[in-house]
Amino acid sequence: MKNDLTPHLDIALRHAPPGLTVTRIPRVDLCVGQGSTDKAPCLYRSMICFILQGSKRVAINDNLLSYDSEQYLISALDLPLTGQIFDAEEGLPYVAVSLVLDPAILAELAATMPSVRESEPTKIGITVNPMSAPLRDTLLRLLSLLDSPEDIPALAPLVERELLYRLLQEPQGQLLRQIAQPDGALSRIRRAAAWIRDNYKVRLQIEVLCDVSGMSRASLHRHFLSMTGLSPVQYQKQLRLQEARQLLLAGEHRASDVAFVVGYESASQFSREYTRQFGVSPMRDVRQIRHTIKTS
Repeated sequence: MKNDLTPHLDIALRHAPPGLTVTRIPRVDLCVGQGSTDKAPCLYRSMICFILQGSKRVAINDNLLSYDSEQYLISALDLPLTGQIFDAEEGLPYVAVSLVLDPAILAELAATMPSVRESEPTKIGITVNPMSAPLRDTLLRLLSLLDSPEDIPALAPLVERELLYRLLQEPQGQLLRQIAQPDGALSRIRRAAAWIRDNYKVRLQIEVLCDVSGMSRASLHRHFLSMTGLSPVQYQKQLRLQEARQLLLAGEHRASDVAFVVGYESASQFSREYTRQFGVSPMRDVRQIRHTIKTS
C-alpha cells in the first residue's frame, strides 16, 4: 500500500509555485518541477529529501539511486551529483520537500538516546531509505505550519527535532548518527568538503584540507573518495563547473570571463573540462538549454 501523502501534497502546492521555494520554516524548501529526459548536474546539500509526487534518480560516480514517495533520501554532506526528475502519473509535476540538516541538533538528540552498536561505518555519504508511518505523520505536522505561519517560531523547532528523532530511530539512522559524532570520519570529511565549497575559486592545497579535517593526507584522500565518490580535486572541479554553468545561463559573462571568475587560470582548460563534463562546449550548452526552456 502506497504512502498517503495527499495532505502533504495539497499543502506543498498551496505554498510553492513551479521552481524552488524557500519557505518560512527554517531550512525547509519546496521544489515543484516537470520531468525531463535530461540529466542535470546539481549540488545536493546536507539534507533529508522527501518526495511527495513523482520520482527522482541521482548518480554519484558509479552509484545510481532512485526514489519516490515510498522512500526518503539522506545526503550527509554537500555532494555534486547528476539528477533527473520524473513526473508522476498523468503528467502531474514532481513535488518534493527538503530539510537541511543541523549537526548540532542531531548531536543533542543522539546524546539523549541509548547508544547503538554500529556496524561497519557507512561509506558513501548518501542513502535511500523506506518511508515509515511515524515519519509521514511528523512531516505532515511540519508542513502544516505553512498554513499557520504565526506558529512557526514556537512550533517548528519542536517538530523538526521530532522528525530528526524519528530518523535517528530508523534502522538506517546510522548515517545521521555519524554526522552527530564530531570526531568521526564523516564529520571530518564534511569539514573538508565545506572548506572546498567556500573556497572553490582558489587553488586547492591538500595541506590546508588536512588541517581543517584533522586527517593525514592518505586518510583524507581515502575517506573523501569513499564518501563523495570524488577526490578533493575532482570535487572542487565539479563545484567550479556547476557555478560556471549558472553564470553562463545568467547571460552576464562570456565563457572566457567565466573561466577566470570560477578559478580557472586557462580559458582553454576550462572549455575542455566543461565539454568533458556536459558533453558540449560552454556556449553551445547554454544555447541548447535556453532553446529547451523556450520550447517546453
